[in-house]
Amino acid sequence: MWLFLAFVGVPLIEIALFIQVGGAIGLWPTLAIVILTAFLGTWLVRTQGLMAMNDLRRSFSDLNDPTEPLAHGAMILVAGALLLTPGFFTDAVGFSLLMPPVRAAVFAWAKRRVKVQQFSMGPDPRAQQPRGHGPVIDGEFEEIDPETKGPQGSSGWTKH
Repeated sequence: MWLFLAFVGVPLIEIALFIQVGGAIGLWPTLAIVILTAFLGTWLVRTQGLMAMNDLRRSFSDLNDPTEPLAHGAMILVAGALLLTPGFFTDAVGFSLLMPPVRAAVFAWAKRRVKVQQFSMGPDPRAQQPRGHGPVIDGEFEEIDPETKGPQGSSGWTKH
């Protein structure tokens, strides 16, 4: 039901705003504002997106929970789509999603509403490992028959 209301309500809001703004300032200034916000939005999405990617890389390298940087990146992506959509209402929502405090508030709201069943990022460093189970060392070996006294001839390592 909410999706249906969004698909019907948002275009109606945009049409009403276009009529109001176009009547107040004229056709060409209205179109110029729409084009200017698309270019400005593209530039802001690019810079904010690069910062979000750096935060995500940092969380991966520090082995921190990547949920928040991923959510911020998704909100920046949605903001970009809204800013490229012609209209004043979508531009207002898109620009607001580019503000970090707004994204943090949306993330906090979503975090309260979403229940995560389980999340892990590899073995728990605090977990106790059984004795004798240290790091695994990869190597090659050759089994020697205990009846023989070893390889025949000089190995070059010992002098007899």
